[in-house]
Amino acid sequence: MSAPVSYTQRSPLRGLITALVVLAVFGGAGWYVWDYNTNPNGGKAKKEAERAAQLAEDKTHNPNVGDCVKVDHPNGQPLPTIVDCGSSEAQYKTGDKLYGPGKKCGPNFTYEIQVSGRRSNYTMCFTKV
Repeated sequence: MSAPVSYTQRSPLRGLITALVVLAVFGGAGWYVWDYNTNPNGGKAKKEAERAAQLAEDKTHNPNVGDCVKVDHPNGQPLPTIVDCGSSEAQYKTGDKLYGPGKKCGPNFTYEIQVSGRRSNYTMCFTKV
């Protein structure tokens, strides 16, 4: 005589719970991606706003020839900030930018700042305002 064969039958309730869990996981992930890309106060928009603010900040510290600057020394490093030439803050006027490492300004300049970075090496030459 052979032993009786038992078959385990899946409960419909167990299948429903599994389906709900899978839907909740994919729904949550979909909502996160949608919110990240469309929320004007967070996610992608927030990162783009931070990037634009950083670019604007960097631009104020990268004078072109003819720009007037004030020079601060945070952390012991000179940091030029573009200011209006008619303002009382104006200390120097940018006279030249010499591209390449180790360049020196000529005797007609009163101040220089050497900038070395990953992408560029240059020297900014200034005259007193």
